[in-house]
Order: sequence, then structure tokens, then C-alpha cells
Amino acid sequence: MAGFRCISPVDGSTVFEAPYCDPTSLSEILSNSAGAQTAWANMPLSERIGFLQRASDILYDQRDEIGREITQQMGRPIRYSPSELAGVKERSDMMLALAPTALADVRPIQNSGFETWIAREPLGIVAVLAPWNYPFLTSINAIIPALAAGNSVILKHSAQTPLTALRYKQAFESAGLPKHVFQTIFLDHDGAANLVSDALIDYVAFTGSVGGGHAINRALSEKFIGAGLELGGKDPAFVREDADVDNAAVNLADGSFFNSGQSCCGIERIYVHRNIYEAFLSKIIVEAEQLKLGDPTDPDTTLGPLASASGADMVRRQIADALAAGASANLPIDDNWGSAYLAPQVLTNVSHEMDVMTEESFGPVVGIMPVDDDDQAIALMNDSEYGLTASIWSNDRNRAKIIGQQLATGTVFLNRCDYLDPALAWTGVKNSGRGCTLSSLGYEQLTRPKSYHFKLPQEL
Repeated sequence: MAGFRCISPVDGSTVFEAPYCDPTSLSEILSNSAGAQTAWANMPLSERIGFLQRASDILYDQRDEIGREITQQMGRPIRYSPSELAGVKERSDMMLALAPTALADVRPIQNSGFETWIAREPLGIVAVLAPWNYPFLTSINAIIPALAAGNSVILKHSAQTPLTALRYKQAFESAGLPKHVFQTIFLDHDGAANLVSDALIDYVAFTGSVGGGHAINRALSEKFIGAGLELGGKDPAFVREDADVDNAAVNLADGSFFNSGQSCCGIERIYVHRNIYEAFLSKIIVEAEQLKLGDPTDPDTTLGPLASASGADMVRRQIADALAAGASANLPIDDNWGSAYLAPQVLTNVSHEMDVMTEESFGPVVGIMPVDDDDQAIALMNDSEYGLTASIWSNDRNRAKIIGQQLATGTVFLNRCDYLDPALAWTGVKNSGRGCTLSSLGYEQLTRPKSYHFKLPQEL
């Protein structure tokens, strides 16, 4: 039977291996999920929340052990990995706190002699297809609200972070979640297409590449179900003339290089007002030079390997192409081709004719351009196939709001970047995908409205 191996980018060791799910087993998993979902949906919401809260707490309590697994699977430095579980708890707590209101019946103005309301019913079985870069944070966005709403969930996680799926399974089992309400599955691309196209699947939550999003759409072409697609970004930042230069540089360096740049909402291009360009550039270069690339199991390491050597080489290729087209490197050039360990890079003299400024990099490189005014910055920020987040750095809140209203993006930040507030809707435009997770609006994707229109008996 075909299977896979998770190879650690840290040292090339095999972390985990398992066979892919065969069609017969997949059919059984789907059948069990459908059978369990009805009873789960009929359970009082408060009881469902209790199970989910316990599972979230279990994961948080295991954060140090899980953090070591994250580091070994995808290379994030151990000094940061356990904190992902703090984010999981924050998002779980917020989504569970929102559930009673978000899932409550909607009561319109009542007419005499009638009772009307809109109920929110679960969709059925939700398939969650999750990536490796933030293996828990990307998946929890759908798993917790889907289950809270009364759906059952089948999780297909990335082959780069398979231990995440096992941790979820163990946590839900330890929390006492009814059998088959949450299940995990390992599939290749064809198997994933078969999963989402199956008649029993009622919704798909996918986080991944634009190509993966198109594949999901093709697999769903014969079905009338929803899909939430988070497909990445080429997120820009604009540093206005009135910005705190030091603060902007420190935070944008973190937004560009944290997790080795492997974040869908990481900063990949920066536009700086010409009058402060040199000061900003000097400061962000200093910040990048302080990063320590090395063994991510060493607590002193601040920059680990990318998840794969092929991903690192793709970034090296973008940098090399940009340099050949006239860009300037402001840090030593990394030519260690074939290695997952990639040093950071700050590029200047860049333009939108270069892939490094238009195509997703997903690595520790950022291009920086000077601009003359807000209008030029807005035009350049919008000159992208993506629209996930945009970051503005300024002391003028009102001007930032005006700029934000002109940006084609799902989230606008002021004086921060690369962060998800679970109370706000997480969404994108253009090739960054469609749909919404987090906030009370996230529940709307995972339920269907059902209207009740009762004409009451006349009183005698």
C-alpha cells in the first residue's frame, strides 16, 4: 500500500511514516462520521463546548512536548514552537465564547398571530485540509467552530506535520469526545480529491496554495457545497513619513523573517516614504543581521531551516533572478543550494517586474522600495494577485483608515503585522482565497440558515 514519510528538515531523519488511507477505509470513515454527526448535533451546545474546551486545555498543557514535535517536523526554532499552542488556546477560547451568540436563533420583528425565527443548523461533515507552516493554528480555525456548531470533522493534515493530526486525535479522545465525531486521515493528492468530492462531505476548509485551491474547486465542481479557501498572500507594508522608524523596522523584520518567512500573512514587500527610506533600511538590515540561523533545537537559534530544501531553493531562485535583473542584496548571498537552511535577505533596487515582488516567496526574503506619497504606495500595494493582509505604519490613525479603505485586502493593520485576532474575521480577496474563519462570522460558513414561519392558532 502506498504511503509517505515525514522527513525532518532539521537533520534529514524520518520523523513518522504511515500508509495512505485506502478507498475502503475512507468509505468506512465517512460512514462513521455521518452516523456520529446526528447525535453530536442534537447534544446541547453547552455540552459540546465542554468537550472542546477540555481538548483545547489538554493541547495547551502538552505545549512543550508538542513544541518539540513541531520543531522536528518543520524546523521552527524550539524557542518559539511551544507558543503556537498558546495561540491555539486563545483562538479556541474566543470561538467557544462566541458560539452561544453566533449559533443562537435570529428573531426578526414579530407580526401578530405569527412566530418566526431563523435557526442555524450544522452542515454535516466538514473536511479540514491543513498545511504544515502553522500546523495547529491553521487547523484550529476550522476544527473548533465546526465541531461547536454540531458538525463532525475529518482532518487531513499535511504529510510534513502528521504528528499534529495524532495530537488532535489523542486530545479529543482524552476529552471524552464521542467516537467518530472527529477523525483523522492520511491521503495523497488523489485521495484528498476523492475525500472532498464524496457525496457525504458537506463543507471543505482548505489552507494551502493557489494551485491547491483550484484543485479543490475542480473536485467540488459536481457538488453544491461551500468551501473556505485560504490560499496565501504577498502581503505588503507601507511605512509613512510620520512613522516611528525604529518601531516599524523592528516589527517588520519580525514580520518578514519569523518562522523563516513561512507565513501566509508574513511581510514579503515593503514600501517606505523616500524621506525616511535610508534610515528605515539601515535599521531593518541591523535587525536581520542579528538573526541566528542554525539548529532549531538549540534555544539560541532564531532562524531555523525551511520545511524543505526544495522550498528554500525556490526562494534562492527568486533572489538570484532579482539580482540578475538589477536588484541589490544587502546581506551576504546564500548560495547553499540543496539545503533547507537559508539565510535571510533584504533586497533593494527591486521592481514589480521581479517575481520576488509579485509571486509568493514563503521564505526569509523581503524587497523594499521607496515611494513618494500615499497614492504611489496604495497603487503598489494593490498591484498584486493576492489580498490577505496589508500593514500601515503611521502616527496618523485617520489617514491610515483612509488608506486602508483603498486597499484590496482582507485585513488592514496599523503599526503591527503578521497577527490574527480571533475576534476578527480572517478572510482574503483575489488569489488569497474566499470564505471566512474566526470571529462570529466564521460560524456562518459552517452552518446553514433554516427559517421557521409559524401561523399561530387563533385564540378563542
